[in-house]
Amino acid sequence: MVRRAYTPEQITVKLREAEILLIQGATVGEAGKRIGVTEQTYFRWRKECGGMQIEQAKRLKELEKKNAQLKKLVADLSLDNSIGKLRDELVDREIFTTLLEAKVLIENWRKEYNHVRPHSFLGYRPPAPEAIQPALLMTTLT
Repeated sequence: MVRRAYTPEQITVKLREAEILLIQGATVGEAGKRIGVTEQTYFRWRKECGGMQIEQAKRLKELEKKNAQLKKLVADLSLDNSIGKLRDELVDREIFTTLLEAKVLIENWRKEYNHVRPHSFLGYRPPAPEAIQPALLMTTLT
């Protein structure tokens, strides 16, 4: 079956058609076939848009799209920030004689940055505190 993207208006209209068919005694499967979607899609749409007016469904889709754009922007900024820190703290201060030396130093910096160093935006906790715990257990056992 070809997947088709429906507009919020189309989803709302199809849900109303399905509701009418269900009131008339059709099963969910029959109603889904008549409106051209699977039962799973019908239930997903009903969960997302059930009881909404067309304008509300439009607004929901717009907000979801904007939210996805903002999440991507934050991820890009976080990556830019960590790359800038790598450059400022390691690459600008070191002179690498070999590629292997550069790889080793950068990997050591990455581990320290991601698993040891506290970050202010995380409440002064490291990004991956669970990665530190196994190392602490090993030191306490020996």
